[in-house]
Amino acid sequence: MPQDFNASYWQQRYTQNLTGWDTGAITTPLKSYFDQLENKTLRILIPGCGNAYEAEYLFRNGFKHVYLVDIALAPLQNFAERVPDFPKEQLLHQDFFELEGKYDLMVEQTFFCALEPSLRPAYAQKAASLLEPGGKLAGLLFSITFDKAGPPFGGSKEEYEVYFKPYFRFKHFSQAYNSIPPRQGSELFMVLEK
Repeated sequence: MPQDFNASYWQQRYTQNLTGWDTGAITTPLKSYFDQLENKTLRILIPGCGNAYEAEYLFRNGFKHVYLVDIALAPLQNFAERVPDFPKEQLLHQDFFELEGKYDLMVEQTFFCALEPSLRPAYAQKAASLLEPGGKLAGLLFSITFDKAGPPFGGSKEEYEVYFKPYFRFKHFSQAYNSIPPRQGSELFMVLEK
């Protein structure tokens, strides 16, 4: 029977500092992508945001409409302490699948791989429903499978294409060339357009 990766599970991971996925900084592929964005008025959503180094980078670089979502409270509190001038109303303590609103860009960084794999089709559908027409889903997915039980849960490009093709045009979907060293050769970088 699959484990329930619910709010208390993730809260406990943060309070016990069991956060092996946390890189402590924005990763190179996302930084490079963000540096190409010119429209600072984009409404940006980062689901399963964790400690949200991506949001801090965006916010410090003039993107003021960044929204963070996490089912666990601890990472949102960590972020609020680290970035005290970030608008508190843009820190959303809720389940991604119950989220409403419309966004121009959704950033994927270790959220998809943390979900029970049976939720992947629902993730693709929900991402599309939260994006404006022409909105983009951009970020990283693991392109490998893991030997031990997850999370994280890996997968393949071919598997992921099945989930996203009904809702998105593939602008970019290939092996990341600039992954951080521990993830070199194991990540796909994607830019999908609704």
